Amino acid sequence: MTEIYGETHGIKQSIISTLERIYDMSVPHGQTISLELAGALAEFTTLLKREIAVYINRRGLIIRITVGDARTVSLADPEGRRALNRLSGIRCIHTHPGGDSRLSSVDAASLKEMRFDLMVALGVGKNEIREVSFGYISGYKQDSYEIQTVGPLDINDFIQADFNYLVSQIERQLENREKASELLETERALTVGIERQGDWDIHDSLTELGQLAETAGAEVAGSVWQKRSQPDPAFYIGKGKVQEINLLRQAKGADIIVFDDELSPAQQRNLEQALGSKVIDRTALILDIFAQRARSHEGKLQVELAQLKYNLPRLGGQGLVLSRLGGGIGTRGPGETKLEVDRRRIRTRITEIQREIETHKKHRKLHRERRQESRIPTIALVGYTNAGKSTLLNKLTDASVLAEDKLFATLDPTTRKIRLPNGKEALLSDTVGFIQKLPHQLIAAFRGTLEEVVQADLLLHVIDASHPQYQQQSDAVYEVLKELNAVNAVNAVNAVNAVNAVNAVNVGKKPIFTVFNKIDKQDNPAVIERMLREPSSVAVSALTGENLDKLLDMLEIGTKRYSRDAVLLIPYAESGLVAELYETAIVNRTEYRPEGILVFASLPIETRGRYETYVAGDEYNV
Repeated sequence: MTEIYGETHGIKQSIISTLERIYDMSVPHGQTISLELAGALAEFTTLLKREIAVYINRRGLIIRITVGDARTVSLADPEGRRALNRLSGIRCIHTHPGGDSRLSSVDAASLKEMRFDLMVALGVGKNEIREVSFGYISGYKQDSYEIQTVGPLDINDFIQADFNYLVSQIERQLENREKASELLETERALTVGIERQGDWDIHDSLTELGQLAETAGAEVAGSVWQKRSQPDPAFYIGKGKVQEINLLRQAKGADIIVFDDELSPAQQRNLEQALGSKVIDRTALILDIFAQRARSHEGKLQVELAQLKYNLPRLGGQGLVLSRLGGGIGTRGPGETKLEVDRRRIRTRITEIQREIETHKKHRKLHRERRQESRIPTIALVGYTNAGKSTLLNKLTDASVLAEDKLFATLDPTTRKIRLPNGKEALLSDTVGFIQKLPHQLIAAFRGTLEEVVQADLLLHVIDASHPQYQQQSDAVYEVLKELNAVNAVNAVNAVNAVNAVNAVNVGKKPIFTVFNKIDKQDNPAVIERMLREPSSVAVSALTGENLDKLLDMLEIGTKRYSRDAVLLIPYAESGLVAELYETAIVNRTEYRPEGILVFASLPIETRGRYETYVAGDEYNV
């Protein structure tokens, strides 16, 4: 069939006849496109000022040619394999007359719908191919195919790529699976760590790393650790241990190796080459979990920012593609390499995200100012991940926040009103959980959200009393708070022992109360008794509700430091003070008496001195 499809009206028949001759061309085995075909597409694109698309099967034969712009180009269903776990066997190569080869949203949608082997875009300008970009299906997640894009590339570099090898690798991932997402469920991981003096117990640290891997969707096949004073600069672990891991990986059928500390780009590259397997570190694993769990727009931006900052120093390793010099008229000196261009694009995206996050930060500041104007005390829940903060918030406020027995079950902060035993209200905010070795990129990205911790009047430190390493978890929380400038360095040492409601723990004299949660899982009463020796602490079970009344009593005492109840008698001659009180205090009620206006109010501590002379006598304290 030699028909030309798409938007052919207005094109001379002689040109259509010439265009039909492209059907006689073929692409050599193993190549995605030939220089002859690329040149013909560039020539017709410049002549017609329209997109040209060709569909090529695995034998290198052109089975369809379509003409049209980005909105009208027809991507009809070509003949080919259409099983869910197979690609179509067809690659689509089309032109972009503007010279920009980057794939559009239409291109990505067509790639997913048609399951092309490749979706290739040729950026055409003045009868020549300026650059090439392509995309392919890399997996299946959340009922949708995932797309990986590459480029822009030079046309000569692209032609040299091994098409058959790339397609075989793509189909290898999809083969024998109804959905590529099942890969995540069956992906087997080995966890690797180093035992160093003064660190966490290596077994506990690797157990937590395994929980992180399971949260991300992997199955832990085994753990390996080595006793070293310092990580090896080239491989993190010794070369002998690398060989041991390689043998264990093959024996266990593991396809991913997870390291307990952040790896340098060189270490990660060396390990992947030596092991022949995917290698990630704790930081990348936590970022992946956050990417899965982020729900709000700001949360997604913060995760993307952290991922970009993590990946920026890890660009490279693609040989000729990233070392190619950028050309063009007016280039001075050697010009930009492809690696430098990609780095510049990432830095540009980082700047854009930071601007968006700053806008969200301003919105939060406005909401916070409104809350502060209401004179309602704010309490922030902080603690190690999976300590039970969300469950506690739900129990105290009847909120419906997601609470699961998983690490980082919830990311987005939630604020709800809580009623204290004296009838007054406070605002209780849930925050993202902390963890040992929390990536610095994540702390920096979530700094805006975590401002709620810094701005809160009181911190409620929730500790998992059933965890054998609760003391170390508490220390990890204080390390993060120290980075946020929420507490000072002195009181961050020996975290649990530093908690004291009378002696403030930070520059702003912010008290921290300690809540030992999950006592229903703690079978040793002596351990609970030892915990409660700490001042301003309470042992509760957020799940069963045990001792939550004691917690509320403690919060009532803690919030009293921010206001005092008073009955004021304001002379009618100074009635303007009543309007002032409505702005600076919480006015519960007013009564008009012959001798003046009786105001029952909760006065902020800092303003009580101004109204001291108006405090009424005992006969009015009713």
